[in-house]
Amino acid sequence: MITLPLPILSTDRCRAVDARAVAAGVPGLTLMHRAGQVVVEGLSARWPWVRSVLVVAGPGNNGGDGYVIARRLRDRGVTVTVVAPMGLPVSGDAHRAYEEFQRAGGTVKNGETLVFDDVQLIVDALLGTGLSRDVAGAALAAIAAMNDSGLPIIAVDTPSGLDTDTGQPRPDSVRATETVSFVASKPGFYLAEGPDRVGRLTLDPIGVPAAAYAGERSVLEPILPDLVRTYLPRRARTAHKGSHGRVVIIGGAPGMPGAVRLAGEAALRAGAGLVTVVTHPGHAAAIAMARPELICLGLDAGGSVRAVLDAADVVAIGPGLGQTAWARDWYAEAVACGKPLIMDADALNLLAAEPTRREGWVLTPHPGEAGRLLRSDAHAVQADRRGSVLGLAERYGATVVLKGARTLIASPGRPQPWVCLDGNPGMATAGMGDVLTGVIAGLAAQQPNPFAALAEIAAVGVQVHASAGDLAAYASAYAGERGLLASDVVTALRAAVNP
Repeated sequence: MITLPLPILSTDRCRAVDARAVAAGVPGLTLMHRAGQVVVEGLSARWPWVRSVLVVAGPGNNGGDGYVIARRLRDRGVTVTVVAPMGLPVSGDAHRAYEEFQRAGGTVKNGETLVFDDVQLIVDALLGTGLSRDVAGAALAAIAAMNDSGLPIIAVDTPSGLDTDTGQPRPDSVRATETVSFVASKPGFYLAEGPDRVGRLTLDPIGVPAAAYAGERSVLEPILPDLVRTYLPRRARTAHKGSHGRVVIIGGAPGMPGAVRLAGEAALRAGAGLVTVVTHPGHAAAIAMARPELICLGLDAGGSVRAVLDAADVVAIGPGLGQTAWARDWYAEAVACGKPLIMDADALNLLAAEPTRREGWVLTPHPGEAGRLLRSDAHAVQADRRGSVLGLAERYGATVVLKGARTLIASPGRPQPWVCLDGNPGMATAGMGDVLTGVIAGLAAQQPNPFAALAEIAAVGVQVHASAGDLAAYASAYAGERGLLASDVVTALRAAVNP
């Protein structure tokens, strides 16, 4: 089995690839046999102790995969119970797979409710990717029963009930322990609630010929190691601090010094040569004492940072900024400075109040901030994360980092947003966005022409941030997601930026 690279294709495009494979001489039943074998091999490798399996089979091709799986498991001596809560397949390859299962001695509980006596694992082969309406009746009841069972669930191709284009349950879906998907990955695995419903994801092309993918292009593009390495090359022996760029970070309104300090330290850990923090006068001394490598400049409202901005290679604004007159003064200067600009937190709220377009900037909203920027709300953004990030990029002329599980990065004129496959739930805590702002700014400052590559730099920054989060959560002596701090991620950045 493999996880990458396979394209991420919409439901319609996956069907087109399937059709081309069949037209090229690969029978649909052969693809079904291969899919079933892939699931059985994966199941046996991950759960070798399992001797009793419940297969929940639907009436379509997903159910056909289930009958192949049931037959092959029986061949291995596993006790298999097959339930068809929606009825038996009546035609096509699924019906032929059902007949093969019957001829091999298998029996099916047709139309019955699910019972989990002596069951150790569930195979979800109820509904496939062709979901065109909300699930109801026997199918919805079966999904609820599987979720309530407390047993591990391996989903075939997709968790039943999940919209594979949007990542939305319709209205509920299986919460799989593992999903084994075929031919191509699906955008819904990375959007909205998809990451929580899919569990561990494994992809396999099941022998579909390369020609069947001709002309297809992913609707999302994973951030791959080659891109990261391109923007984090080995440093020259003759390098000095001036070689690696100057960052200015503006933030830290009264009472909020932590956010701007985290961003400044993250920029340094990402490799920037010099980092200046522009903050409220009451914070400058404390930040400088806590992190003496930062240059700290305390300024009152009505002052000017023009000379500081003129000397910068990259400017970031937003961490702990607030929306006072002090904040609005620095916001206006930052937007007008003509330098590559990274925007976060209250800088985004100020932008939402008075929308404008600008070249050479990166916006890093969470769903709530994205909703305000789109004159919408967080729910609408989460319901269509891909459309939202593309819409923001076009509306503001910006590279946009839509934060959340499976962060998306889009830029104007680029129809395929990047998607970050790393990171963990422990990163859903205060200060993580400030760290990301500093990472992107620090990486941008190291590039000879950051204006020309802001989209790629933002994608690399997201990946570095996620990798550091995973290192902090899993690679330390005190490993674990819960209780992870933003400062833990700052510490781990050093390893993440030295691939």
